[in-house]
Amino acid sequence: MRGQESSVSEDVGSVAVRTFAAHQNASPSTTAHQSMDGRQVNAMAGNSAGDESAELADYSDPQRVALGELPEGHFYDPDADYEPDPEYAATLAPDAARQRRERIGPTGRPLPYFPIPGPVSEPGPAKIIAMCNQKGGVGKTTSAINLGAALAEYGRRVLLVDFDPQGALSVGLGVNPMELELTVYNLLMERGLAPDEVLLKTAVAGMDLLPSNIDLSAAEVQLVSEVARESTLQRALQPLMSDYDFIVIDCQPSLGLLTVNALTAAHKVIVPLECEFFALRGVALLTETIEKVQERLNPELELDGILATMYDSRTVHSREVLARVVEAFDEHVYHTVIGRTVRFPETTVAGEPITTYASNSVGAAAYRQLAREVLARCHAE
Repeated sequence: MRGQESSVSEDVGSVAVRTFAAHQNASPSTTAHQSMDGRQVNAMAGNSAGDESAELADYSDPQRVALGELPEGHFYDPDADYEPDPEYAATLAPDAARQRRERIGPTGRPLPYFPIPGPVSEPGPAKIIAMCNQKGGVGKTTSAINLGAALAEYGRRVLLVDFDPQGALSVGLGVNPMELELTVYNLLMERGLAPDEVLLKTAVAGMDLLPSNIDLSAAEVQLVSEVARESTLQRALQPLMSDYDFIVIDCQPSLGLLTVNALTAAHKVIVPLECEFFALRGVALLTETIEKVQERLNPELELDGILATMYDSRTVHSREVLARVVEAFDEHVYHTVIGRTVRFPETTVAGEPITTYASNSVGAAAYRQLAREVLARCHAE
């Protein structure tokens, strides 16, 4: 028996050696990129010959890697002028060497270049984005907060709408929902109430909040008898359209009347999807609801993209779920993938976005890339 085990281990070892040798003998591709002024920029990858020891030396501290931070002075914006750094590649890519060599993203597709957007002269009219998934715990609130903060970093005026009676979005920005006198519920149900009376400024410059609390759960019952009840939120947001570039609505984890209101008001839907089988099962029902809203209430509504969240390339299950999503939805799946990091729970406790709480972290870099991808899709229309 031991002889068989020894034979098997030797076979596996020989395969590993042959694989390593094949990678070593493969002709290296150029890793340098040119900046806008024509100079080569590849600070993360070293020289074009590919000095592996120099590339990995800065990432030798396991504690910093575990915390999801990049070394000081090595801020990484994952789709700017630099090749993916080893930490980011190890977190997200099934094959780190292939990602560096061919710019293959976690979805298995070539990673496009998403340029850093220029400033805008004046805000509006706003694009309304609904963060929607009837399954809870898939990263809707986290994505709404951090996408909004990243868009604000790029000079866009952003309004976040907490449309969940649990008030998680408000809590994630340091607001205690139980102490609020006016919320989005009052804006929906009380005629004559101006949006400015409900708006709250956040700690992020250029990003405001329409907060929510448990009172909003009563709106679902009270709106049943209203005329055009599905368009109540759309009417409430209309006066704010010229003041913002983006309005991001954090929906509750259901397909009830509040979610239908959000879809009726929105131009685009982003579906955060945890890379887990049960989350995958619910996407078909959600897309069916989106199609019904398109046909009956909001012809302008479209599925902008499916955002893979909580991705861990170390597990076969995460990779299989992501591959199946890409196979089913193809270009509707964002190239940006949000990996797991301990920083996200910490930001909820701190009450601020990851872009300010841990600016140099992998999570912050991923949401900045998502913001650029969202802007690139908007400009492509």
